[in-house]
Amino acid sequence: MYDPLKSTSFVVRELLQKTETRHFATVIGIPREQDEAERRLSLTPETVALLVSAGYRVLLEAGAGLPIHYSDRYYAESGAEIRENAREVYQADLILKIMPPTEEEVEMMRPRSTVFSFLYLHKLTASLLEKMAEKRINALAYELLYDQTGVSPFVTAISEIEGASSITLAAELLSNAHGGKGILLGGVPGISPTEVVIIGAGVAGTMAARAAMALGASVKVFDNDIAKLRTIRHELGAPLFTSTLQPNVLRNVFHSADVVIGAMQYINKTHYYRISADLIREMKKGSLIIDLRMAQGGCFETTMEACLPDHPPVFEKFGVCHFCEMSLSSRVARTASIALSNLFFSLFTVMGDCGGVVHFVRCDRGFAAGFYLYGGKPVNHYVASHFNLPVSDIGLFLHGY
Repeated sequence: MYDPLKSTSFVVRELLQKTETRHFATVIGIPREQDEAERRLSLTPETVALLVSAGYRVLLEAGAGLPIHYSDRYYAESGAEIRENAREVYQADLILKIMPPTEEEVEMMRPRSTVFSFLYLHKLTASLLEKMAEKRINALAYELLYDQTGVSPFVTAISEIEGASSITLAAELLSNAHGGKGILLGGVPGISPTEVVIIGAGVAGTMAARAAMALGASVKVFDNDIAKLRTIRHELGAPLFTSTLQPNVLRNVFHSADVVIGAMQYINKTHYYRISADLIREMKKGSLIIDLRMAQGGCFETTMEACLPDHPPVFEKFGVCHFCEMSLSSRVARTASIALSNLFFSLFTVMGDCGGVVHFVRCDRGFAAGFYLYGGKPVNHYVASHFNLPVSDIGLFLHGY
């Protein structure tokens, strides 16, 4: 006989049944980039397989993965749905791009859809923003969102890649095979080491300095952020020369520099520091400038003109070779794509648990900060001020924000 006084526990059977996490049914579209210089892609087949198993649908435009040597068949076997027509891909709820959308691409999007991309302000136009506003598009830029540490994980990942690859690129461009002076980047016994100057002590500058020092080069880093200079000095050791952006010190250093790398950050910044053309004019003939911030307008007065349409990305001015490609990471597109794909998997896992983009933007302020348009309304001061547009706080459009 059942004695309630001797029973130690009583649990309803239904409470013991396993419950599955419900994921918001989001359709992700991955179109092929129209810019020939852009080879990166947002998702690899391995990440597609994980997202499909988590409940997402992934639409891929045929041939989108070929620049990074991933076939349509590999994506299809991973669960992606291959579409020959780009318009079908742009009907997805969420569009993952590298370059900002064009006006033609916005025309193919559904109203109130969401598009992710990097923020290339020189690629955005007032008419493009107007078309996105008409369709009430949500537009997010990877550089604007931030994580718990207050930095953008996408910017960090790309900066690591571009900082390291800038040194290997410099070594190539300094060689006779590419029209350079024919000097070895680094140092060997009996020969003065190559002098590398880095403007910006952030992630890209740190990676470039580490790679250059490993080759034996003499490295000097400049930045007006003392905390960044202190950090890079502690990370890389005493042989590293650090200084603030003092004009006289810069002039003396530029006289003897073989390579100058621009790695300053300008996104969401109130102060802009660009190296004047007068300093470039005083550099040695045959020296090299690599600007890693062309997507943000350039770190040098002489490289800003390369943002103009049809301007060559590599040119010579004052006897100095300028390398000004918009994204150095596109030269190692597969590595960059894998790095981006890893970040997207983490992002979409959390987003799925929250119930999709609309719910996630309400509960994560770092993610909400990534939007420069929400419902077609400008919600980012940095982008809105560039186009002289009125800006609103995104919280005004989010219930319970």
